[in-house]
Amino acid sequence: MFVLINLKAYDVDPTAIADAVAATAASVDARVALAPQTAALASASATGAETWAQHVSGEGAGSYTGSANAAAAAAAGAVGTILNHSERRLTLDELERAIDAADAAGLETVACANTPAQVAAATALGPDMVAVEPPELIGSGVPVSRADPDIVEHAVEAAAAIDPDVPVLCGAGISEGEDIAAAADLGAAGVLLASGVAKADDPAAALDQLLGPLA
Repeated sequence: MFVLINLKAYDVDPTAIADAVAATAASVDARVALAPQTAALASASATGAETWAQHVSGEGAGSYTGSANAAAAAAAGAVGTILNHSERRLTLDELERAIDAADAAGLETVACANTPAQVAAATALGPDMVAVEPPELIGSGVPVSRADPDIVEHAVEAAAAIDPDVPVLCGAGISEGEDIAAAADLGAAGVLLASGVAKADDPAAALDQLLGPLA
């Protein structure tokens, strides 16, 4: 089970959450990572926590002011990147170029999609993983595995029809340990979440509660 915690642009202490991720990951039967803001990649990685970028661009080195360079993210300690999140949408061409840039930099990729059809299209571009996340459920506290379990099962089927070696993550509304278990029951290989940890009064306690069933 892969648990990827996206800190988005929330007003949080990324290093403190990274410390909690590193400590918790050592005691659970799961792969746990966080995706902080670009400026915090190095400090988060230095804690020993598996650290991902929230986005990278398809452009390489050059005159690309404001782009998120994949090689720079890797140099700062990232081992992977989220792509095409609902809050950072890409065209299929942009997504393909971003996947290629990430691959060249040695970064793993999770390509996000809203629907099973989009999951299939993203899978065809060759990411390491895909994630299905209906945007209306993001930040809602209502997990997609409960609100619309069919979309998870259909996403798993859609990805498998293109490439059975590409795992599917379940995103949107994940906030409790039972949500992770439900996602696994539907065929998901992991979860992508954010506010359940990042917006909690005590992120470390929320992380313990979330991952407790995986200990």
